[in-house]
Amino acid sequence: MLEAPTSRIEFVLSTLRARIDSRALPRGARLPSVRRLAEELGVSKSTVVEAYDRLAAEHAVEARRGSGFYVAAAPASLKLKETPQLDPAVCLLTLVRRALEEEPAALHPASGWLPESWLPLEGIEKAVRAVARGPALTKLRYDSPHGYEPMRRFIAAGLAERGAPIDPDRIVLTDSATQALDLALRFLLSPGDRIVIDDPRYFNLVPLADANRAEIVTVPYTREGPDVAALEKVFAERRPRVYLMLAGPHNPTGATLSPANAHRVLRLAEIYDVVILEDDIYADFEASPSPRLSALDGYNRVLYVGGYSKTVTAALKVAYIAGAAEWIEPLVDLKLATTLGNSAFAAATVHSFLTEGGYRRHLDALRPRLAAATSRLLTQFQSLGIKPWVEPTAGMFAWGLLPDGLDATEVARVAQDRNILFAPGRSFSADPRWRSYMRFNVAVGGERRAFEVLEWAMGRVGVGV
Repeated sequence: MLEAPTSRIEFVLSTLRARIDSRALPRGARLPSVRRLAEELGVSKSTVVEAYDRLAAEHAVEARRGSGFYVAAAPASLKLKETPQLDPAVCLLTLVRRALEEEPAALHPASGWLPESWLPLEGIEKAVRAVARGPALTKLRYDSPHGYEPMRRFIAAGLAERGAPIDPDRIVLTDSATQALDLALRFLLSPGDRIVIDDPRYFNLVPLADANRAEIVTVPYTREGPDVAALEKVFAERRPRVYLMLAGPHNPTGATLSPANAHRVLRLAEIYDVVILEDDIYADFEASPSPRLSALDGYNRVLYVGGYSKTVTAALKVAYIAGAAEWIEPLVDLKLATTLGNSAFAAATVHSFLTEGGYRRHLDALRPRLAAATSRLLTQFQSLGIKPWVEPTAGMFAWGLLPDGLDATEVARVAQDRNILFAPGRSFSADPRWRSYMRFNVAVGGERRAFEVLEWAMGRVGVGV
């Protein structure tokens, strides 16, 4: 008569896990022999063998041929992966460092932020003075666990205007959109889980996924959003846990998600049980919002991230996560465990600016200014034979194809000799088809000096210098 293996195997597994967790079996220690443990626990040797095999599959123990099983060593210290095909001189992490370390007046068409002269300095200074005159609790103490309540109510009202209503208690404030994404990934992923990102993509998503020890799978991005046929294939074959996508004006391409594409993405996520992490940091650049999956889904399987560092100021980094109630409380606990809380002063200051009417006036001026800068940039593209992948309808980015098959990485490297930093396509994708593309910040890339240096660098690369 066969024994009932499941309960006995689980008994052996729980016993071994308890010994490992309590350090009775420390890292690197040899596990008891199969015979010895079988006798000790009163089970068959085959049951012990299967339990050891399961622990090995979980990487909790490791088998050494001819020696037995050992508790796995501590995982290697985290080190972000390097992208070998990139010239280090044009790796965007390096460019960001340079852009932040150099003089603010320097031109950085590679940057992902607006120039200081485009930001509402007077409004921010007024808001700082107003908060400085207010209660001490917003200036001197930690914020509440969910974050500054008036700010959360303001965010909830704005999301309702976009067709994605949510209770303020289902919003968590963070000190940046990057922190919000990191918290969400820590919450959603276990080491080795798969995460899907677009290709090309915002450059920092790869190191962010690496930091959470996730396996990255990419899907091609089209002029209407992700390639849904490729996305379905990835969902079916790779079974990812998360699809991290950018809403609104896409970084780096400037394209926007079509309604048909949005509905198909949500349907695939439902079929294959994938959580969507929707990064909408560029939302307020759009006067007429393009589709948002959180609005279509009602936050059932979508975690939504937004913030104000791009349109207000990066010096007061206020961002947030919005999602289902059963996800929010664990995220609050995780935020407290990793940061203890966000800045109440920053949240109160940004809230003051947002609610005094200055923000609407700022956006009413900023959107047409960006549209005019985009139009000028596209005209300059024509003069150099650069072809835009799409004509952006909003946002700060344009994605341009350099003429004659020029390698954008080489052009960017040569341009650094004139102290101008450009962002080549390979910084956003390893796919060779993007090697001749560049991302341009329209607020900077159209500056006369930047384009003069770009023309000079293209000429140098074109003649092989």
